[in-house]
This record gives sequence, C-alpha cells and structure tokens, in this order.
Amino acid sequence: MPAADRTPRRGGTRWLWWLLACVVCTQTALNLARPLLSYKAIALGGDALAIGLITSAYALLSLLAAVPLGRLSDRTARTHRIVLAGTLLLVLAPLLMAASASLPLIAAAGTVLGLGHIVFVIAGQGMVARCSADADLDRNFGWFTAAVAVGQMVGPLLAGLVLGEGRAVELATPILHALLIASATAAVALLALVGLVRHAPAPAVPTAATGEDSGRPPVFSLLRRPGVAPGLFVSLALLASVDVLTAYLPLIAEERGISPAVTGALLALRAAFSIASRLLLARLLRRWSRRALVVASSLGSAVALAGVAVPFADRWWLMAPALAVGGFLLGIGQPLTMTAVVLAVPERARGTALALRLWANRLGQVALPTGAGVAAASAGAAGSVWFACGVLAAAAGAGRLTRDP
Repeated sequence: MPAADRTPRRGGTRWLWWLLACVVCTQTALNLARPLLSYKAIALGGDALAIGLITSAYALLSLLAAVPLGRLSDRTARTHRIVLAGTLLLVLAPLLMAASASLPLIAAAGTVLGLGHIVFVIAGQGMVARCSADADLDRNFGWFTAAVAVGQMVGPLLAGLVLGEGRAVELATPILHALLIASATAAVALLALVGLVRHAPAPAVPTAATGEDSGRPPVFSLLRRPGVAPGLFVSLALLASVDVLTAYLPLIAEERGISPAVTGALLALRAAFSIASRLLLARLLRRWSRRALVVASSLGSAVALAGVAVPFADRWWLMAPALAVGGFLLGIGQPLTMTAVVLAVPERARGTALALRLWANRLGQVALPTGAGVAAASAGAAGSVWFACGVLAAAAGAGRLTRDP
C-alpha cells in the first residue's frame, strides 16, 4: 500500500474542538476529585506521609500501563475507543472514592483515577500527533494542554466552592457531594465524544494490518535519540511538581488556617496562568527558542514556587503571586516537551513516544510525591514544595540538553 494511504487526513479542525471539549470535561472531573483525595485522607486521620503514598498510588498502575497503551494507540485505527475507556474510568473513580472508608481504599480509588487519566491522555495526545501536520503540532499541543489547564483551574475551584469554609475533619458530606459532581462532569464528556467520532480525520491504517510492524522501533531505543531523554526528565519534573502542589497545598493551607474555598481558588489561579502561557506559546516561540523556554520554565517555576514554601508566606495574598508566576512558567514546558519528543522519533512511533513520555511522567508521579512525603514528614508540609523546587532546578540543567526540532 502506498505510504500516502497510511497518512491520516489532516484537513479541518472540528475534530480538535470536540477533543478539547472532552479534555475540559474529563480534566475538570479529575482535578475536582484529586484534591479530595487529600481532604478525605485528612478527614480519616491521614498525615503528610499518608498523603504522599496516596498520591504515589494515583500513578502506580499507570506506570505499568503507559507504554503498552501507547503501542496500542499506534496500532489501532479507532483511537476514540481508548478515549471512551479512559472517560468511563474517570466516571467510575470518584464513585469509588465516595464509597471508600479507609486510607487503603482511598489509595485504590486514586489508582483507578490515575489509570483513567492516563488512558484518556495517551489516546488524546496520540490523536493530536497523528491527525496534525508537523507545522501545527506546537499549536495543537498548546491547545490540548491549555484545555487540560482549564480542567486544572475549574476542578479545584469547584472543589473549594462545594467544600466551603470548614476544616477537613468536618467535611464528610460536602466531600461526598463534590465527588458526585466530579463523576457527573466526566460523564458529560461522553456527549462530546459522539462529536469527536463523527468528525475525526480518517485514521492511518495500523502497521500490523500492512505487515510493517517489524519496522517499529523498540520502545527503549527511542530513549537514545538526541533530546528525548532530557525532554522526558523535564516533562517528569514539571508534571510531578504540579502534582505535589495539588496534593500538598491543601495540607499547607490547613496548617496556615486557610480555608478549602480559598485553597481551591489558589489552585485555580495557578492553572489559569498555565492556560495563559499555553495560549501565548506561539508568540513566545517567535521570540525565544524552545530550549530557552524549557530552561526558563523549569528554573523560573522553581524560584516562584519557593515563594509558597517560605514560612512568612502564611497568608493567601502572599502565596497568590508566587502561584501565578509559577503557574505561568509551569505551563510553558509541557507542550514544548511533547513536540520535541514527537519530532525526535519516526512518525510511525509517535504514539509510543508520547506514551513513553507519560510513562516517565508517571514514574515521577510515583517517586516525587513519596520523596515529598518524606520531606513533609520531617520538615512540615512546606518541605514537600521545597523538594519539588529542587527537582525543577535539576530539570533546568537537563533542559539545556533538549534540541529545537
């Protein structure tokens, strides 16, 4: 079969808008549910170390599933079915959290939540990589990650509004209501999925059907390609730092007497500035190189988030500017690492490369929250943010090794 017959039809953007609608709904549900893992754990007597372990459990099963899912997305002609599976898991996970009455059950529900997230994101990113022209990758990945950031903004804001002003130990009923809202919000994505199926570009014929699967590069040989490994580490550090902040800001706020409503607004502020930076990404790239922006994203966010951890930042209005600047800088790096990884590998392995990137992210989401939990146990909740700042500073060094595609 001619190579052109294996190339996706790349005209039009309706499919992208329907995909973005799915992303907004599912990521709102995810980020509404994720802070509730911490609040429910606190309500059941969990300490900083328990929250770190629960946050790591969120990523554990995903760590094993990421690369096989990426291989599947490269082979299948019906990626929307994987999107559907991820959406259904995100509908189910908040219901499991609502029924959990112990810390191990909360960890198990968090694991399902994390699996739903990675199934959805691998399929969604794979669609962007396969259905976009190379010249549109930065723009489309920027929009995709901006939609993710919308969910990261709206989800915690909804959580804060539902939980109100009480302390975590008094919030059993509001937490239940918030989890039901999260499940219903994920279910709305099923409606957008109908539009995505109708307007998705014609998919590439899977290589297994053309007898060319033997030409697909081995997964870990992709790591030896220039710029791939540094890009993975930067991506890992940026995403895991957002996770640490999402998990530990409720605990930091609890220690400083800041209400859940205000905490949700602070998390939403961070996400709002990430949206802004992703929407401005094309303009930023016209002025600075990808490498410069990746280094600035890592090092600048480390400095900014240190402003959350310092002891004198014990009022919300002192933490807000640090979260705004940190959110803007954290938002820059993710779409750039997506493009760098995609363009560093053969086109037939793009879904696998993105899955490898998500695998690295999940490795960070297992290791970094555990390390942050140990730091928080010895140095207080703010120690978790100091730990994340150190990892981000190391990522800035790795960012200098990334290549401009």
